[in-house]
Amino acid sequence: MADSDGEYVDEFSDDDLDGHRVTSGADASSYGTRSKSAPGTGTKGDGRKAKGNTRSKAAWEDVQRSWEHVVETEDGAITIEALIEAEKRRRVMRDTTPLQRGIIRHLMLVLDMSFAMAEKDLLPNRYILALNYAVDFVREYFEQNPISQLGIVGMRDGIAVRISDMSGNPAEHIERLRTWAEQQEPQGNPSLQNALEMCRGALFHTPSHGTREVLIIYGALLSSDPGDIHDTISNLITDRIRVSIVGLAAQVAICAELCARTNAPFSNNQPGPISTTANATNYYSVALHEQHFRELFLAATTPPPTPAPPPTTTTNTSAGTATNASLLMMGFPSRALAAKDGVSLCACHHRPSREGYACTRCAAKVCRLPADCPVCGLTLILSTHLARSYHHLFPLRVWVEVGWAEAAARVKAAGGPAGAGSCCFACLVRFPEVPQRFLTGSGAAASTGGAAGKGLKAGGKGEKGAAGGEAAGGGAGGVDGAAAAVVKGVSESGRYKCQVCGNHFCIDCDVFAHEIIHNCPGCQSDTRGPAERNGEANGQPDNG
Repeated sequence: MADSDGEYVDEFSDDDLDGHRVTSGADASSYGTRSKSAPGTGTKGDGRKAKGNTRSKAAWEDVQRSWEHVVETEDGAITIEALIEAEKRRRVMRDTTPLQRGIIRHLMLVLDMSFAMAEKDLLPNRYILALNYAVDFVREYFEQNPISQLGIVGMRDGIAVRISDMSGNPAEHIERLRTWAEQQEPQGNPSLQNALEMCRGALFHTPSHGTREVLIIYGALLSSDPGDIHDTISNLITDRIRVSIVGLAAQVAICAELCARTNAPFSNNQPGPISTTANATNYYSVALHEQHFRELFLAATTPPPTPAPPPTTTTNTSAGTATNASLLMMGFPSRALAAKDGVSLCACHHRPSREGYACTRCAAKVCRLPADCPVCGLTLILSTHLARSYHHLFPLRVWVEVGWAEAAARVKAAGGPAGAGSCCFACLVRFPEVPQRFLTGSGAAASTGGAAGKGLKAGGKGEKGAAGGEAAGGGAGGVDGAAAAVVKGVSESGRYKCQVCGNHFCIDCDVFAHEIIHNCPGCQSDTRGPAERNGEANGQPDNG
């Protein structure tokens, strides 16, 4: 009979039943359900061991008792602010090493529209969710890459269908995506080879100074191809087209090989997988859930790094000079508004309008920027378009966590809790109050310096945390070491400091600065001259 709490066991003596009784005092076991063996307990009078003491512990009995570490607010409500802040912090914790990237991108988005996209493991189903995220991707792509181009292709019925042509107009792509979502249903088999060949034809005539990329949203586990896909992969490598894939099902071997070979810098043109684990990790991912799918999808808005040039000197071919820097001629026209009766046709769409931009070379009128002049071919952009692409080359440095000791020093220097040191520099939201022991100096030595270090257990007693540090005694409203390991990277004081200007910011301003404006408000508001601040600006110190 199964050994469970409170069950009736026939023909057992009182000593045998002691091994089945639940204790709640000091004799309770470490996992909270069975009593520990003690002299005179759970054994018979003749010294024989009680039945059931030799059995192994069940998996469900080895619980972590996480309900004992719940942090409550003053009104008794359970708070998850630390977890929310940890999620925000995770979004900005990225590598900010400046790399050479191509800011003029030519990307083909390939969407799987086969029978596999009708699955409902991602709600409402894969097809609707992928199209909705594709609309968000188009907006974010042109927001982060305003001088780039985009085209969309679909895979269904064993062929590739063109959804929208290569252009820099996001409204056109969004309109076509919404039309397909309303009028078409997923059906048939996908064909990777046909989709790649269509993308290769669309990217073949793009200029060499821009990148050539293909992003595939793939939900099937098969590909119905008319020929050998390895020949297509070799042609993609020759044309310097890079392929990235976001999978919605299990990982597929041909997808891993496709990403590994096309993203390997100057890889050889031999079939078969080459270092798939090293090269395909950053370019082929499988979504776990809806939020993870969105993160993987929007991660493609960041331009990929430009591969390093080959170590040996080769002849001056188109493939060898694709990574060399080149000067491009661009025009920066101003917006012009004609008089009330001065309506004219634009050269791009042949539509009547009063406002537009005149090409700086041939004075042809275009209705929107960025665009290529339809008459002379000059690239027409605004200065803000270059500024919005510039942050990919020099990203804003990650702000560091501020411990209680440093926060107390800032509050004291600013004139006490009522001074400016208690508020966020950007939005003026007040930070959590610094514990009194840090203001008086008694707790400075016990400061842990952040949630990644040592933990405070809610209730008062200090103990060893899971992070490995000795917890500081006393205090209420903290989290123990196990929780501290979960919220690693979150500041215990709710403050984050720019390493250049030294100002303190809240977590919301941290996310806003790194994901939206890509500039530090403290560095931008510094009115000192370059000589006084040593050339430091926008979170990037000038070491020259």
